[in-house]
Amino acid sequence: MKFGFRSAKRFSRSVFFAGVFVALGAVVISRAAGKMSSAPYGLNSRPPSKPYLQMPDNEDGAIPRLLSQTGAFKDMAALVPDVALIPYDVIVPFWSDGAQKLRFISVPDEKIRFAPTGEWVFPRGTVFVKTFELATNELNPNSLRLLETRLLVCDTNGDVYGVVYKWRADDSDADLLATNLTEAIPIQTATGVRTQMWYYPSRADCLTCHTANAHYVLGVKTRQLNRDFTYPSGVTDNELRAWNHLGLFDTNLNEADLGKFPKLARLDDPSRSLADRARSYLDANCAQCHRPKGTVAYFDARYDTPPTGQNLIDGPVLIDERIDDNPRIIKPNDLWRSILFMRTDTTEAFKMPPLARNTIDQQGMNLLRQWIESLPGPPVLPPPEISPGGGNYDQPVKVALKSEPGANIRYTLDGTVPTTSDLLYRKPVHLTGPTILRAKAFAPGFTKSITSQEIFIVSQ
Repeated sequence: MKFGFRSAKRFSRSVFFAGVFVALGAVVISRAAGKMSSAPYGLNSRPPSKPYLQMPDNEDGAIPRLLSQTGAFKDMAALVPDVALIPYDVIVPFWSDGAQKLRFISVPDEKIRFAPTGEWVFPRGTVFVKTFELATNELNPNSLRLLETRLLVCDTNGDVYGVVYKWRADDSDADLLATNLTEAIPIQTATGVRTQMWYYPSRADCLTCHTANAHYVLGVKTRQLNRDFTYPSGVTDNELRAWNHLGLFDTNLNEADLGKFPKLARLDDPSRSLADRARSYLDANCAQCHRPKGTVAYFDARYDTPPTGQNLIDGPVLIDERIDDNPRIIKPNDLWRSILFMRTDTTEAFKMPPLARNTIDQQGMNLLRQWIESLPGPPVLPPPEISPGGGNYDQPVKVALKSEPGANIRYTLDGTVPTTSDLLYRKPVHLTGPTILRAKAFAPGFTKSITSQEIFIVSQ
């Protein structure tokens, strides 16, 4: 029943879009940069938009308690946006625990301050509407559950405020959240049901990333929208071209120049280099904070910054996470000393980004792994495996160490970092009392491993 209901909603939404935009264009006849003048536009007329929709002009105003009262949707049951909203998408989305997103913007009768690089400036009264849906059945990716809709409002003071509406179980409406919330979402798998935690951000959380230093709006910029988008009419058009045609910008773009503007690289785009794709991923997921005057760190994740100025490769770290032997932001060909990779490839407390992420983006991590391993550098030994792991034991325990074939493992039992002068591992280590066991692997022609550590509390 749930899947059928959602399918009906999607059908209704597509029918509505087709009716509204049927006059906006026909089949595209050319997509090549500089040859778009003869192609139909994805959008032909600028929809009228009331500033702020039905939202207050600042965060102190009376915020609607229901999503249906915000003016963002014309038909809640079919999830149909108001005619003032323009659909859009981005090249590289921010990772949101695997959720799919529907993005819209409502721009009042003013101009967006366009910039080919960096960020745009949006007129007061602009509203961004983003709806999150999560696949709840791994065997049927079309089985989507509505989770939340976020509104980001460009307020009368030149700042922004954000609000979050949590969808009801029957999808009839969504309720304004007063604070953050974590919910366990059941996900059907081939072998049973797993639970995925979903974090609904608070209004204060929104401003953690949407800062003045990041120019408030994160994803809507030249390098993210310099892409083709298929509009509800069926017409595919470059988003910059379509928005320019509507007169949304404070300058008239030359269509022949679109190919000269920066453009992020999709994670799976084989025509772009590993470095381009990795830097694009970091731009979308890290650059809102990791930029000059941003979070306390030494690197700049913005794609617009030339690689030589980003301080990413071999860049110094502020927090080494207790990784020994010269950890860096990105250590060439060394995953274990690349602190950026370490913090993005985990869900522990030191994860990055630190907010609203409960899962690991496996596709993104595979990309970063390939990029780091492609950088020139000597081969590196992985840290030795320690088995069993540390913990409380009520009797003596034998601990085995394992590394790459041909590597020597040196270990200590007093918490010091092993060197080539310390104990050589030959057989399982017999522990009879509290011990901090540390191990490191060495081999000719290889960079030594980082230190493995486990703490054993052994009582008899």
